[in-house]
Amino acid sequence: MAGVNVGSEIGPLKKVLVHRPSRELLNLTPDTLAELLFDDIPFLKIARQEHDAFAGTMRENGAEVLYLEELMAEVLGTDGGIRKRFLEQYIMEAGIRTDAYYWVIYDYLNENYPENIDLVLKTMEGLNLSEIRTGRNSLAELTSDESRMIIPPMPNLYFTRDPFAMMGTGVSINRMYSATRCRETIYGEYIFKYHKDFDAVPRYYARDDHFHIEGGDVLNISREVVAVGISQRTEPDAIELLAKNVFGSESPIRKILAFSIPNSRAFMHLDTVFSQIDHDKFTVHEDILGPLRVYEITPAAEGGIAIKAIDEDLQRLLSRYLKCDVRLILCAGGEKIAAAREQWNDGSNTLCISPGKVIAYDRNEITNDLLRESGVTVLEVASSELSRGRGGPRCMTMPIWRDG
Repeated sequence: MAGVNVGSEIGPLKKVLVHRPSRELLNLTPDTLAELLFDDIPFLKIARQEHDAFAGTMRENGAEVLYLEELMAEVLGTDGGIRKRFLEQYIMEAGIRTDAYYWVIYDYLNENYPENIDLVLKTMEGLNLSEIRTGRNSLAELTSDESRMIIPPMPNLYFTRDPFAMMGTGVSINRMYSATRCRETIYGEYIFKYHKDFDAVPRYYARDDHFHIEGGDVLNISREVVAVGISQRTEPDAIELLAKNVFGSESPIRKILAFSIPNSRAFMHLDTVFSQIDHDKFTVHEDILGPLRVYEITPAAEGGIAIKAIDEDLQRLLSRYLKCDVRLILCAGGEKIAAAREQWNDGSNTLCISPGKVIAYDRNEITNDLLRESGVTVLEVASSELSRGRGGPRCMTMPIWRDG
């Protein structure tokens, strides 16, 4: 199964990309939480245990689990020149411009982490100034606290859904909304350029394109239709550019539905409020039903696009595109306090591993019971620490291959 194949949200999951939480979480501090997009500091030991159990659940249900850090290490192992080029790019993108620091960091990483997997994990962890004191009489060094992170960590990486987006047999390598997450996509750039299993995958968006777009806003409704959220983290201009690139390729995708959702942290991506769980079932947060606006984007003459607003409620719209009677299941049944609580803990952000079978956080008891009453099989995973990053099972996965 070289390449990618994701023509729906519900086809049996056969191959999926994740990142196991690592030492990057240890470099979160109360003072850096807002900058690094966290509300609390997960306990790494328990977060790893929860993530391992989550990965085990996917394996038990037929999915091959690939790790981002391992794929990247394989890329670096193919050619010493790629390792050198990656290190140089990584340091530059970390904002290191002082010659003294640049070469000291390069030598430190290259010499102290000869194993590629260790090097990759270290680049995700970040670098403390105390690790690379130059001993030079420079003003920058003399005035800096030894505990300063000269290269910040990437603690959001265990949400592998966002830096990339698979659409059919192609990929979007995204430009992230927040500066703290922009460097995450460097791994995708190298994997989809140099890894033997992915170097031929068509690219529909590039990380150096100007407008922001994130994978949590991309849902594969069918092989012909993709939904993309206009959200806190995905701009309308990015969706237009994506549409032009997709329509100009050999992709069978011929419609992109742009869903405009409220701009807030609780609703940061489309998949936090809206996820498909079966051929005819979706979970949805009640608060998006009123203000939701949808626009249909289709190919136009000479490589252009046509856009029209759709004046139709969500249930009817989905039923029309999927050619079946769609049922919307409200997060926590729509009860205001419970829905707000379970939405905060990603009650609508389930991972569908086959039609009518999902993985969900165990803490969302009301929503999970409602799913079961609707005939959905719910596999619960522990989430006391993973949920502190504000992302659910769908956020933590990037499907690479689905059957059907």
